[in-house]
Order: sequence, then structure tokens, then C-alpha cells
Amino acid sequence: MTTRRKRQSNTQADQWVVIAADSVIDGKKKPNSDPVFVHLRNPASNVGSLYLFGGGDLQLYEVKAFNEDYHSWFIGQTVQRDGRLLYVTPMDPLYLLLPYLLKAGKEGKFQPVDQIVVDEEFPGCRRVLSCARALKSLCHVAEEREVGSQKFHRYSQEKTMVWLKKKVDRTVKALKNSKICVGGGVKSSTFIRTTQQSDVQEEDYIRYAHGLISEYIPEELCKELLTYLQLPETSSPVSVEPPIKKRKLSDKPVEAEEDYTKFNSGDLGKKPAKKLTAAQKTLAKVDKTGMKSLSAFFSPKAKTEKK
Repeated sequence: MTTRRKRQSNTQADQWVVIAADSVIDGKKKPNSDPVFVHLRNPASNVGSLYLFGGGDLQLYEVKAFNEDYHSWFIGQTVQRDGRLLYVTPMDPLYLLLPYLLKAGKEGKFQPVDQIVVDEEFPGCRRVLSCARALKSLCHVAEEREVGSQKFHRYSQEKTMVWLKKKVDRTVKALKNSKICVGGGVKSSTFIRTTQQSDVQEEDYIRYAHGLISEYIPEELCKELLTYLQLPETSSPVSVEPPIKKRKLSDKPVEAEEDYTKFNSGDLGKKPAKKLTAAQKTLAKVDKTGMKSLSAFFSPKAKTEKK
């Protein structure tokens, strides 16, 4: 599907090419169920990221962008200069609620969830509570008390670790079923899947799964989960992928921040000085007084006037 938005500074519509399941754009089940893009606080980076609500806010999707420089799209009879390819995948809304529960849990008291999930910078966070899974899943990461018809919640580290470990276990199972290479068998520089090596340990799968889950939780929970899984900390590996080959992933469709047309033409014409060979250095020291250049022997002779 393609989505459009009007830019405030231009009447031309921006169009994005999006890969999504049919269920995302299925608006026949109930009114006002068109997909909506919303900026929310990313639980891992703590900055704004783009998410998609589909099916009348019943399902949450994360939005990623596959980006390569100097690409564009032909859409109908127009050319869209933003050549990124957006794709959406289902996401557990509880990941987005965790940072708010974690922050409120430091106060040590039970509170209504609508008082916990408050963010002046990203007011759309309240929309997460409309997801079908959000409120039902709170019991996995928080203690719950009910007074009358109102429920109160308080963050629970113990429950959260148990819940995250289940996420890791399911991820490990999926990695094995899909025969995804982990450990030393992964060719990071070319991203070629190779035959799974026999020396891969269970710890390799768990550590790999922990890294995937860590992209959706705050850093302090990453460390706590590492300890809970009884995995020793390791230094971050250096990327071995050549920078020129690296594909860029962006989490929100925005305009390019750089103007690639503003090159300095003078700089483009400059070439780095070449190193002289030993023979050229010797020739440079010769006294050339009275000598003619080689090109002088092939230049046209000057015309002389007849008297």
C-alpha cells in the first residue's frame, strides 16, 4: 500500500511505499479503522519513533525503513524522491508501556494505568492503551489490585524478568526452527547464511535472542535480563560490514537532512598530488636553462609576413 501526507511548506503530496499485511488496511470490519501513523517514545532509545495503529487501534505495528542513497520511486506518472521502502510488522504493545511502568514503579505505589502512561512530549502514548493486548498483558509485568471497579498497577521486576525470559525462549526456538546461524558461523561481512556449525552452544542462541529482545526494552532492563539469564557481559562487537555496503535502516519517513546538490565544484576538480618516482626527482634537479620543452618541437611554426 502507499500512504500520503501533505507537507506544510509544499502543496505536493509525499508518498511512501509501504509493505504491509492486508489486515493492516482492512477497514471493512468497523468504522474509523483506517491505519494511523503515530510518533511514540521508543522504549530502547528513548527518542521518538514511528509506529502504526491498525484495525481501529486493535493492533500495533512498528515501522522500519529500508534505505539506500540516491534511489527514488516511480508512482503512477510521478517520481517520488524519497526512495525508502517502509515495512510494518506486528509488535507487542507492552514493550511501549514498560518504560512508563518502570518509571512509575520507582515511587513504589499502585496507580491507575491512565495516570502511569502520561507523556507530554508524546501524547499519543495513551493510544497504546486502546490495543487489545495492552491492558490484558499488564499482569505479566506489574502487580494488580482492584478496588471497586477500578484497577491499580505497580511495576514488578520479578514478573518482568519472567515475561522477558519467555520472550527469549520463544525467540531461541524460532531461531532454531528457522536454522538461523548464530555464534561464529555467521558471515557478518556478507550476511550469507552458512551451514550451522556443530560447536554452537545453547548460550550462543540465548545471547543472540537477548540481543534481539534488547532492541525493544530500556538499557537497564537489558542488563537485568542478562543477569537473570546468567549470561556474562561482553564488549560490543565491532561491525565488520564495509561502510559503503551498509544498508541504512530508518524508523520514520522524513525528508533528507542533507542537500546533495550543494557540492563545491572547485573541490571536485582538485586531484591529490602524485608522488614522484626517483627518476622524476632526479630530472627535476637538472638545470633546464636554454632547453626547450618536448611540445615545442611539435607546435605549429609562426607565420612570417612577406615584405
